[in-house]
Amino acid sequence: MTITIRRATPADAAGYARIMGDPAIYPGLMQLPFNNEHQWRERLTESTAAGKVDLILVAERDGAIVGNSGLHPLALPQQVRRRHAAMLGIAVAPEAQGQGVGTALMQAMCDYADRWLGLLRLELTVYVDNARAITLYRKFGFEIEGRFRGYAMRDGQLVDAFPMARIHPAPPTIAPRPADAGDLPA
Repeated sequence: MTITIRRATPADAAGYARIMGDPAIYPGLMQLPFNNEHQWRERLTESTAAGKVDLILVAERDGAIVGNSGLHPLALPQQVRRRHAAMLGIAVAPEAQGQGVGTALMQAMCDYADRWLGLLRLELTVYVDNARAITLYRKFGFEIEGRFRGYAMRDGQLVDAFPMARIHPAPPTIAPRPADAGDLPA
């Protein structure tokens, strides 16, 4: 079965609500339970509006959404010193885990960040007990940079999380200027 990666639209709200509201999924995310299609439609409408630079993707298989991801710039207009970095998030439906969906989404986001935005740093936060996600992130060059103690509330408990980051493996450069490049034809 082929996995198709494409930009999300507000029409994908039902798929988002199904995945992000799944009791097997939301405990592993930094999201709250009890979301609904209306909330996701509003969020997708805002995130995909003209002028937004966020990259919001969905993974489809046989016409059904089986995963989603987002790449979000960290720099606000007044935070120009962070414009080289973005935050990443990903979720894969339980029935599609271990089948290449997460890999396809991560590949698309890393390619976009590296080849089109020239981002030098991608960041994410993952619960310390989410071994499958950590394995996926490491596959794409992410490294654990520390440990956040009691980072987030999950099912009545404060849970630790790892901040992870990936530095661009081959940052963009410009070739040296040839000696005669300044010479214009007469």
